[in-house]
Amino acid sequence: MLAEPTHILPRLEINTTLARKILVAFLKDTVTKTGFERAVLGLSGGIDSALSAYLVTEALGPENVLAIRMPYKTSSQSSLDDAGVVIEDLGIQFDTVDITPMVDPLLARFPDINRLRSGNIMARTRMVVLYDQSAAFEGLVIGTSNKTETLLGYSTIYGDNAAAVQPIADLYKAQVRQLAEEVGMPRSIIDKAPSADLWEGQTDEDELGFSYDMADQVLYLLVDQRYTVDEVAAEGFERDFVGRIWRQVRMNHYKRTMPNVAKLSTRSIGHDFLYLRDWSG
Repeated sequence: MLAEPTHILPRLEINTTLARKILVAFLKDTVTKTGFERAVLGLSGGIDSALSAYLVTEALGPENVLAIRMPYKTSSQSSLDDAGVVIEDLGIQFDTVDITPMVDPLLARFPDINRLRSGNIMARTRMVVLYDQSAAFEGLVIGTSNKTETLLGYSTIYGDNAAAVQPIADLYKAQVRQLAEEVGMPRSIIDKAPSADLWEGQTDEDELGFSYDMADQVLYLLVDQRYTVDEVAAEGFERDFVGRIWRQVRMNHYKRTMPNVAKLSTRSIGHDFLYLRDWSG
């Protein structure tokens, strides 16, 4: 793990009361504008999915939210329990779908499969379940990705980054923690080490090789403040590290956009025809 800079760095504090109000209104407006009244989301027991659950429940009401726990056989019981605490606290509808019987036949087909591929298969299997239950429950799929992991590309395309609405994707991890306290999330969930829970003992920060706090500060300078790599390095960060972060942001841009469309006509989807969600009639 890289050492943290020792001097004062830009802070990422937000007005949590205002952010909460904006995101709740956004969710209510966006979901209902598309013709839905309900929402579906995957609940892992981590802070990101829990925050999305709190916000969408406040927007739509507990009777209109379905949370689905989707453990694999290597998932920790504590994650299931933490998700259960959120479900009980919010009073939302829920289901638990064990993805092991769906995942294992594909893993067995490729004996040389590595952890990255296995994790991607699990993430995409969970999204298959969510979109199926979206149709059954008649609810829009709500995303649970934060800004830090979205910028870094620390997600599976058409897996955990697939959703109709992303309420917290403009919140850095540090800001997610702040808003989690604002909505009254249990302390045990706020303080737990971030993990995709893909295998026993796995944590996001060990896999990334740096802390979310460190990534937040660098990304804030590069993205929000438009610093160059050299300017960020001058703030006390190792230049190689800053360069690595910026490469990840650039290389994973395709995960943050819809598929590129080759332009042939006068009005091409994604180029000249950008359908506005608030069009009517």
